[in-house]
Amino acid sequence: MVRRYLRLLGVQLKASGLQALQYRADFLTEGFTSLCWVFTALAPLFVVYGRRPAVEGWTFGESLLVVGWFTLLQGVLEGAINPSLTGVVEHIRKGTLDFVLLKPADAQFLVSTQRFLPWRAFNVLTGLGLFVYAFMLLGRGPSPLGLLASVLLLGTSTLLLYSLWILTVSAAFFVVRVDNLTFLFSSIFDFARWPSSVFKGVARGALTLVFTYVIPLALMTTFPAEAMLGRLPTVSLVGAVVGSALFAWVARRVWIRSIGHYTSASS
Repeated sequence: MVRRYLRLLGVQLKASGLQALQYRADFLTEGFTSLCWVFTALAPLFVVYGRRPAVEGWTFGESLLVVGWFTLLQGVLEGAINPSLTGVVEHIRKGTLDFVLLKPADAQFLVSTQRFLPWRAFNVLTGLGLFVYAFMLLGRGPSPLGLLASVLLLGTSTLLLYSLWILTVSAAFFVVRVDNLTFLFSSIFDFARWPSSVFKGVARGALTLVFTYVIPLALMTTFPAEAMLGRLPTVSLVGAVVGSALFAWVARRVWIRSIGHYTSASS
């Protein structure tokens, strides 16, 4: 069963790659644009740290690790998660989701892998480059244990992003148009470029609670950065793994229940 779905994933990736390479100029242009957006995202960091050595215990180099994780996950979100699941909204709106539901494979897997944007891999490479530059500024490298923990957190962060997007898209079965919700989610995700501790003084820590437990942005970028720095508590690492698994389970339940409300074009 697992081998079958891995083969299906390979087919979907190959199809998306071939489609992107049909227009090579667009491929290179989009890749260059992605790089420009990444460097534009660094501008606020230079402004904030221009006159102060640290903010809430985070130096410039340490905060650069958080931006690196934000950039990497943004590449995953906009290159692998968003393109596929945005197409689901169109299927629901037009009543053409039947073509997916009738296929002999899990519908959630099929809609989640129907399209990829390969040029967003530039964001992933840029994120890795930011990690290297950050540790050069810090004058040291990550510990082997910290690297292992950050790799594990990369999986949990991706799972969290995917689960949150599934929950957002599932709303389309009830309200059809969820464009505002998707834009809101993308806007909220921008907060993940900052260490979660910088929000402690805002609204008496309300944003810290929201970005840790409700929309767990801290688990996606701050926790992996702290793991690389070797200062993430074990309980936080375990909590991130358990929390991502819980979000995935809830998203799966919501997706299955939402399908029951689907009305096809032939109904």
